[in-house]
Amino acid sequence: MSDSKPATSSFETGRREFMKGVAAVTGAAAIGSVSNVHAAGSDVIKVGLVGCGGRGSGAAMQAMSAGDDIRLVALGDVFKDRLDNGKKNLSKHKNFAVNDDHCFVGFDAFQKVIDNVDVVLLATPPHFRPAQMEAAVNAGKHVFVEKPMAVDAPGVRRVIAAAQKAKEKKLAVCSGFCYRYNEPTREMMKRIHDGAIGKIVTVQANYNTGGLWMNPRQEGWSDMEWQLRNWLYFTWLSGDHIVEQHIHSLDTAAMFMNNEYPIECVALGGRQARTDAAYGHIFDHHAVVFEYASGARCYSYTRQQVDTDSDVSDWAFGTKGRAIKRAFNFHQIEGENAWKYRGKPTDAYQTEHDELFESIRKGTPVNDGDYMTKSTLMGIMGRMACYTGKKITWDMAMNSQESLGPTTYEFGSLPVPPVAIPGRTKFA
Repeated sequence: MSDSKPATSSFETGRREFMKGVAAVTGAAAIGSVSNVHAAGSDVIKVGLVGCGGRGSGAAMQAMSAGDDIRLVALGDVFKDRLDNGKKNLSKHKNFAVNDDHCFVGFDAFQKVIDNVDVVLLATPPHFRPAQMEAAVNAGKHVFVEKPMAVDAPGVRRVIAAAQKAKEKKLAVCSGFCYRYNEPTREMMKRIHDGAIGKIVTVQANYNTGGLWMNPRQEGWSDMEWQLRNWLYFTWLSGDHIVEQHIHSLDTAAMFMNNEYPIECVALGGRQARTDAAYGHIFDHHAVVFEYASGARCYSYTRQQVDTDSDVSDWAFGTKGRAIKRAFNFHQIEGENAWKYRGKPTDAYQTEHDELFESIRKGTPVNDGDYMTKSTLMGIMGRMACYTGKKITWDMAMNSQESLGPTTYEFGSLPVPPVAIPGRTKFA
């Protein structure tokens, strides 16, 4: 299953260009083998991928490129055709070592992958993230967890608990919030936190794009298969695009605010352009105003509509100036402490994995559990405000009992919930 990839945005254009490069990779930089990096005491770090779509395959390429001591040894996906396609692409890398008996298909494929590896890459639709991360940590495995971490508050709470257990067990938890691993972003954020723009009073977070992929329903597909193959368009699987895609911008807002998170929000949103049932029941635009205890506000805008202007940019306005970030490589501060990033472009996707595996080798495992769960909840909080038309507080969102999705997984009937209507849809 593929990650969302907007047709027109500088953020995703960078990702596509990077993927062209990793597809041709045949080797990895030699970092050198080390011993005792996992319980088995082997010099080889065995990696498994769960979710063999575009983002998962990209993560596996990057993991294999993080050292000569790494081997990809297991693959899992609910669909055999997705697994086969991922396997074909990944087999080009010299650190690919997946045998046929380590290719697992079905809803339980994740557990079989976990049982055969030291590090698990989780890149299935977000709904499945909490259970899969919990299972990996319980089994004593390090994890790379693609964003977002969950689609509802019970899922967030489950990931919080798993991340805490990972810390206690000295297991690595690396998130897919790639801007956190982007060197230009890190440099700009350090300057901001050192006072370059003064006290932040306003943040603007934009993730406005065109349309995304959609797989027309085929004869013989059950409701479950159709929804899984079009997971972007169902809230129980993706969290809606404010959670699945715009989460990068909301996490950037959190970085601007030095990991302060909002206390409440109000919002509006709807489904104007993408109304066909083929696109499930999610919204195609959201606008949220988040308010912080400090009095600062974040104005958050995200849109997925064909033939509209794209804008993936984030702004912070302070008492001494403003900071502007566009995707990965444009970073600028204006005002008393003017600055612009002029270094070489960096690869945040690769840095995630370089730092993850280096932390494992050194025995100082990274743990991104705090911000990765809070930024996910920020997106869920915004969706709740959009769907209900009500003010939602942080505590309301965190303590919500709304649990999205089925309790059992099988290919059969699965009715699509109605499109949310503000003022009628109730907070749960």
